[in-house]
Amino acid sequence: MKEKRIVTGVTVLTILIYSCIIMWWHFYTPRENLTIQSPGADNRPAGTARNTNDVVIGEFFMKYDDISTNLTGKWAGFRGGFSTNITETPAKINTSGEDYPVLWSVEAGEGYAGAVIYNGRVYFLDYDEQLSSDALRCFSLETGKELWRRWYRVPMKRNHGFSRTVPAVGDNYIITIGPEGHVMCCDPITGAMKWSLDMQKKFDTEVPFWYTGQCPLVDNNELILAPAGKDVLLAGLNCQTGEIIWTTPNTPHYKMSHSSVTRMNTANKKTYVYIGIGGVCGVSAEAADRGVLLWETNKWQPSVVAPSPVQVSPERIFAAAGYGTGGALLQVGRSGNNRTATVIDQYKPNTGLSSEQQTPLFYNDMLISIMPKDGGALRGKLVCFSPSNLHSPVWTSADDEQFGLGPYMIINNNLFVLKEDGELYVYQILQRSMKLLKKQKIMDGTDAWGPMAYADGRLVLRDAHNVKCLKISQ
Repeated sequence: MKEKRIVTGVTVLTILIYSCIIMWWHFYTPRENLTIQSPGADNRPAGTARNTNDVVIGEFFMKYDDISTNLTGKWAGFRGGFSTNITETPAKINTSGEDYPVLWSVEAGEGYAGAVIYNGRVYFLDYDEQLSSDALRCFSLETGKELWRRWYRVPMKRNHGFSRTVPAVGDNYIITIGPEGHVMCCDPITGAMKWSLDMQKKFDTEVPFWYTGQCPLVDNNELILAPAGKDVLLAGLNCQTGEIIWTTPNTPHYKMSHSSVTRMNTANKKTYVYIGIGGVCGVSAEAADRGVLLWETNKWQPSVVAPSPVQVSPERIFAAAGYGTGGALLQVGRSGNNRTATVIDQYKPNTGLSSEQQTPLFYNDMLISIMPKDGGALRGKLVCFSPSNLHSPVWTSADDEQFGLGPYMIINNNLFVLKEDGELYVYQILQRSMKLLKKQKIMDGTDAWGPMAYADGRLVLRDAHNVKCLKISQ
């Protein structure tokens, strides 16, 4: 009995002690004179959060290194300096069976934004998920060392990656368009901020699904944009100041697509050609009437379009789009002082030349493309078509040479094609065919869709997470 009373007493005492502790915890005030802290009083770094309406473009900068270089090669924008994705170089390209050495490799945020190269520096637009930030990054072409980074916070959710546009670079500017339509211009050497523009705020642009795919075009020191907003279809801006020089009224009521504006000379008129959601248009690029809408047609209007238009003759333009749209051939003509555009051929992707993502090449009177996944028996194959017959290929790659959505470009009569899993193929271009010269697994990659860039004997390519530089010259 005595032991039982002792156990009972200890139990009761324990309950009382813990009850007192709990009551004391509830009623005790650790500090009497508490004050309410204003936002930011916790000394967090500025800008750790941003709303979509609160983006400060280019607000942060980090410098890591500097270089001295003698390299002068240039790949100055989307599809190169002439927007053809074709280049001739005095360097002797190595097409032997030897593997190309990988000079350097850097990790990137998930995306497909290709690089530009200018005087020994490589630039590409990136996205940092941890910081929810767009970032323009600058590297040494020779060593792969990061030189500087200009970035700004913009909240986004992953949607097949983030960044997917190629910058435009010159002696005094490097211009980017971010996934949400933020335009940024910096000094290409120092990274100093020059100016910025938000296309959604300025032009009431509706950013397309899968984010902005339009790449900036610079022509005669003017930045050419296609905001396709409420009132403005195309606009020309001063590259150095961001001042809007001219605008084209959006009378056709197009919306922004993933396609980029392309310079052409159609029917003896310098023209900016754009495929928007709603149709295809041509805007004057002449000094006398720059920005005037010359022609437009809504007879071909895909719901989603990424490839840019390709000129195949002085009066004819080829256009392609994925997701079941196929291809079309446009004829640009004159009627008195007016110009017109007529769709003279259009078809589904299983009956003729098409492309889902990359812009076809026009070379040696051949249109070169990779067929989309709904391209029937030619699905995923590399193909060559004559522009006079867009329904029957003159050459196709072998059955085991299928490339998906990978990029391709021509260097000195050699076609470089990157398979979307990171395997590089090199073909010699013949009169009406191709000859496979070599192939090399570059990376165990996924979604290697970013456009390639070439300068100074070096090829820069990327998949969804990595950017690599190869030495391809002898």
